[in-house]
Amino acid sequence: MGKKTIHVSDFSGTVLRPDDEVVRVVVLEHPDLVAGPVQLDATVTEVEGIDDAALDVAVVEIHDLHAGGEPRRVVLTASEFDAMATDTPMAQLLRTAERVRPPKARKSTEKIDYGTLDHAGRPHRGRVTEEEARLVREQLDEVNKRLADAGVRQIDPADPEHALRYGFPATD
Repeated sequence: MGKKTIHVSDFSGTVLRPDDEVVRVVVLEHPDLVAGPVQLDATVTEVEGIDDAALDVAVVEIHDLHAGGEPRRVVLTASEFDAMATDTPMAQLLRTAERVRPPKARKSTEKIDYGTLDHAGRPHRGRVTEEEARLVREQLDEVNKRLADAGVRQIDPADPEHALRYGFPATD
């Protein structure tokens, strides 16, 4: 018995032929997106109007005492944001404003223990210990939820590489 894989557009459900140019669309933010970024497949014609539909927006963070001191991200149209500048045009303000420097990355001297539930299953180059493999096998749903929340790949026991790495039984 043979198997045949058919690829379809996530947008329209149309079968994608081998000669179709497939476009990968990564959704970074959406009100219905709950577990981090996702990717969708589509044809070039399905997404050709996406640039025309794009909005000019400003994405800002408000740093105040709300939300326990955590900044809150706000998306608004660029024209609404520009209208907030009443003394100097916004374009000029943005050119002369103080630059925000990202925080310097600290080198961690602590080794991550992948044999704990907090880190088990995260992608890493090192050898998978029996403790990590056991945690992944026994608590796969919890591990995959944590991985999805972090926006990293989830573990699929049917994937031969994952099965070998974490000791899942081979499937035929």
